[in-house]
Amino acid sequence: MVQYSRTHFNASFSALSDATRRGVLEQLARGDASITDLADKFHMTLTGMKKHVGILEDAGLVTTEKVGRVRTCKLGRCHLEEEAAWIERYHQLWAARFDELDKVVDELKRKEKAVGRKKRD
Repeated sequence: MVQYSRTHFNASFSALSDATRRGVLEQLARGDASITDLADKFHMTLTGMKKHVGILEDAGLVTTEKVGRVRTCKLGRCHLEEEAAWIERYHQLWAARFDELDKVVDELKRKEKAVGRKKRD
């Protein structure tokens, strides 16, 4: 079984738990942006956006570079492969459980039809 770093996962999932931060990642996937541009896009203060970017940066999802007075953000090195693999493992587990549930439901429907036919006879 693959061992995952809890600290890394906690930081990643915590960062991704917020809609604004997910939006920032989507925006940065289109191209680099300054914190000012991001704050304007998301209608928030610079301080608020700096906090969001800091959380993303701590998780490795974003990197920043300061040139003069402008801090530019871009996607970080963390590509979420391990997180996606972890999610996929649970997706497969739940898919298998739902497949088994579908079989039970189909069997109950088949039995119900059979009982209905017997009552009519």
